[in-house]
Amino acid sequence: MIAGFDLATPLALLLLPLPLLFALWRQNAPLAASGLRIPASFAQNLAANPGLRAPSSRDLFLRWFAWLFLVLALAGPRKLAATPALPASGRDIMFALDLSGSMVAEDMVMGGKSISRIAALKKIGAELIRRRAGDRVGIVIFAENTLAAVPLSFDVESVSRSLDELSIGLVGRSTSMGAGLGLAVKRLADSKSPSRIIVLMSDGGNNAGTQDPAGVAVLARSLGMKVYTIGLGPTDTTDPGDDPESVDFEALENYAKLGGGQAFRARTGEDLEAAGQAIEKQMAGEALAPPTIIRQDLWFYPATIFLLGCAALVAVRRGRR
Repeated sequence: MIAGFDLATPLALLLLPLPLLFALWRQNAPLAASGLRIPASFAQNLAANPGLRAPSSRDLFLRWFAWLFLVLALAGPRKLAATPALPASGRDIMFALDLSGSMVAEDMVMGGKSISRIAALKKIGAELIRRRAGDRVGIVIFAENTLAAVPLSFDVESVSRSLDELSIGLVGRSTSMGAGLGLAVKRLADSKSPSRIIVLMSDGGNNAGTQDPAGVAVLARSLGMKVYTIGLGPTDTTDPGDDPESVDFEALENYAKLGGGQAFRARTGEDLEAAGQAIEKQMAGEALAPPTIIRQDLWFYPATIFLLGCAALVAVRRGRR
C-alpha cells in the first residue's frame, strides 16, 4: 500500500517486459530450413510498402505507451479509504413493543405537552435505537397477535425509521405479552452474541394469549438473555380508582426480576427517556472496532488511456499510408 493506493493483482506488472522478451526471442530464433523462397522483384515490392517497413520511433513509443497502461489496468489499481472506527459491543438487542389499543391514550406528558403513549414510545425508542451503533437491533411487536417487524440489524438508522412506521391495530387490540416476549426470545435464541438483551415496553397487563410471560422470562434467563421492562402510563393497577388503562407494573417488575434484568416506570415522556438511559448504563461497555478499509477500483482510468493509445497508433499508421 503506497499513499492510499494499492493493486488488486500486483503480479500483473511482471507482464511489462513481455513484448521486449518476445522481440529478443524472434531476433535470435534460427530460421527454419524449409523457409519460403520468393522472387527478388516481389521482395523489393514488399520492402517498398510503407505498412511493412520497420516501425518508427513514434510507433514504438505509442506501442509501449498503450502496453504500459494495459498492464497497469490489469494490475487493478485501487484507492484506499478507512471508515471511522465505530463503537462495537457485540450485543444483540430485541425490542418487544406493545401496540395494543390502549397505546393511543394521550395521557403522557413530554416537554409540557400531552402526547399519546405510542408517540412517546416511538420518540424515545427511536433515539435509544440510534444510540446503539455497533449493536444489532431488532423489533418485535405484539398485541392480540405478534410480529417480528424488524430482524436484527446493525443498520440502527433503518431500524429506527421502521419503528416510526408502526401503527396501532397492526396486530390487534388486546395484549398478548407472553407471546410477544416469547417471539423476542425465539429471535435471539440462535444468536452467537455473548450479550443478548430484551427490552419489553408495555402499558398494560397480559390479557390475551396462552403463553405465561413469567415462564418466558425464566426461559430467557436460562438461555443467557436479560429481560428489561418499561411500564408506560400515568397510573398503576395498585393506585386508587378503576382506570382500565392502568399499568400492571408489579407484573412487569416480576418479569424483569425473573429475566435477570430490571424494571422501570415511565409515567411521563421524561421518565421514559430516563428509563432508556438507565438501561444503557447497565449494558456492557463499548470498545472501538477496527476501521473498515474501503477500496475504490481505478482500473478503468488506465484502460481508457490504453484505448486512446491504440486509437492514436491507428491514426498515425493511416496518416503515414
